[in-house]
Amino acid sequence: MNDQAQHLPSKEQILTFPRFPNLALDKIIVINQLKQCQTIETELKTAALLGFDTESKPTFNKGEVQTGPHLIQLATAEKAYLFQVSPDILNFLKPIFENPDQIKVGFGLKNDAHLFRKKGIELKSVIELSKCFGSFGLNNPVGIKNAIALLFQMNFPKSKSVSTSNWARKSLTIPQIEYAAADAYAPVLIFEELLRLGLIPHDIPNTSLKLRIRPNKS
Repeated sequence: MNDQAQHLPSKEQILTFPRFPNLALDKIIVINQLKQCQTIETELKTAALLGFDTESKPTFNKGEVQTGPHLIQLATAEKAYLFQVSPDILNFLKPIFENPDQIKVGFGLKNDAHLFRKKGIELKSVIELSKCFGSFGLNNPVGIKNAIALLFQMNFPKSKSVSTSNWARKSLTIPQIEYAAADAYAPVLIFEELLRLGLIPHDIPNTSLKLRIRPNKS
């Protein structure tokens, strides 16, 4: 695998790749009320693997305090759930994030852990995927865009204008919804591919995990 060490595809090469196929809009659920949480409680709390990310309203002024996260994204291989944060919704999500039997995977999660700790939530069984590419000869952290390019030869577009938009707004735009869903959905596919290649960290119980994630997938 070190021979693949590859040479991460260049920015120019990535632009020639097919576009990453995001979830369809009808598979992305925006949640802003506790009663919506209750309708998905069983499917969410029984998922073995969840892609995870957050979005916060950006701070541009010196001394401005970050009040996020304002949006929390969780995804399975079939759906993405975008939670517009409130105290009730945080209470609903707390046992999921603190459940050691549910693996949460994503990129750049160090700051998320800090924000969650301030909200009284201690993240457990969270895997930082950016550090899982050492077997490719890549010792520096790998971002989600390069991970998708490396593993799937696809272009994962990242819009700066969307990433720096107001994530605290009551009504999210379609570009925000699609962007947020992709950032949680793609890590599920990346983790599953690393699992298939035998490249996940050794401290993850991959035999039992593989049976639980996608029982019908070879």
